Amino acid sequence: MPPETVALAKSAAEADPPDRTQARARAARKHRLLVHGTRVLLLIGLIGLWEGLARAAVIDPFNFSMPSKIWEQMSQWALHGTPQGSLWEQIWYTLYEALLGWVIGVIGGVVLGIALGRIRFLADVLGPYIKVLNALPRIVLAPIFLIWFGLGPASKVASAVVLVFFPVFFNAFQGAREVDRNLVANSRILGASNRQVTLQVVIPSATSWIFTSLHVSFGFALIGAIVGEYIGATKGLGLLVSASQGTFNAAGVYAAMAILAVVALLAEGLLAFLERRLFRWKPADTSTDR
Repeated sequence: MPPETVALAKSAAEADPPDRTQARARAARKHRLLVHGTRVLLLIGLIGLWEGLARAAVIDPFNFSMPSKIWEQMSQWALHGTPQGSLWEQIWYTLYEALLGWVIGVIGGVVLGIALGRIRFLADVLGPYIKVLNALPRIVLAPIFLIWFGLGPASKVASAVVLVFFPVFFNAFQGAREVDRNLVANSRILGASNRQVTLQVVIPSATSWIFTSLHVSFGFALIGAIVGEYIGATKGLGLLVSASQGTFNAAGVYAAMAILAVVALLAEGLLAFLERRLFRWKPADTSTDR
């Protein structure tokens, strides 16, 4: 065998050992197990500390409640329902309002953000108005929406929309502005129209920016729905919080908050899964290899 061939084979073997991929996979699995295990232990420790301090009367169990009573309250709601009806109905009502407001806010934010990012004239005309609206404390609009749309889901959807729209809009706008100008120029050279450049270059390039805002914006949608229900509603988790507070039932307040946290975590997990499926071309995070 020629010396050059032997040298090439040796360098290739040294550059890519056969066990290196497996070692990295094992290290990644160990890291994930360590992270998840630490999270579980931390949660158990915090819950145990809370329970112990409440039972020892170090903190007032009437105001702060305790995890065991919160669990009892959730179990009672799940098995026997709430004063407003089935617990699952309350969860679905809030989730429906948040989802509808989120979808409307995302569509509006993406469309307007891409449009203003692509059309300088629109950005110059509408930019000051959007900045003024963004500066408003949007939570205080919930009572106005309640007056306009009543106690039904429309007022909660409106509250969710105004909270979702702005983070999505600014990310879509920035993503449209940050598109590689060489890609746009090359598309023009190849004869692409404005519509084709927008659909085939700008929007795909801005997708990662938009998905970044989706993780935060769904939480905002839940906040909008909950605040609207807290102010005035006939159903929903926000109404459970309001009713529990009105009867000084701290366990009920925390139970509704815990249910809302679980819903938010499940939604975040679904968004992360969709993002991984859509962005499989992105390189994996190699921080654990360092």
